[in-house]
Amino acid sequence: MNDDHKNKQKATPNDYLANERTFLSWVRTGLGIMAFGFVVVKFSLFIKQIYLLLGKDHTGVTHQENGYTGVLGIILVAAGLITVLVSYFNYKSNIQKLDRGNYHYSSILITILIAFLFLISALLIIYLIRTM
Repeated sequence: MNDDHKNKQKATPNDYLANERTFLSWVRTGLGIMAFGFVVVKFSLFIKQIYLLLGKDHTGVTHQENGYTGVLGIILVAAGLITVLVSYFNYKSNIQKLDRGNYHYSSILITILIAFLFLISALLIIYLIRTM
């Protein structure tokens, strides 16, 4: 029996539905990352507003203006957007692979996302330690 013939398997509706569930799961992940980035930016603005309201008359009230929080929030929103876009292209690619009968699992998307989130989390930890 030919190896090409052996590796090609007819996709079932369950395969397509599993691909769709995976895509929707990635969309939820991307939206969650975007929401977290939005919260980070808005919280930074909230802190600035509180500082301006309290003013310099209150002792013990300090505010360090460094702009990192806004940048990290924007990066997170962009990462969420990129996650959604990449997951869409991955979804479409998987449909084509299923149609051809030569689907092979790849974890590159997961590896890149985890590495990015690890980096952002480390930066947030460093930022929080420095601003304590």
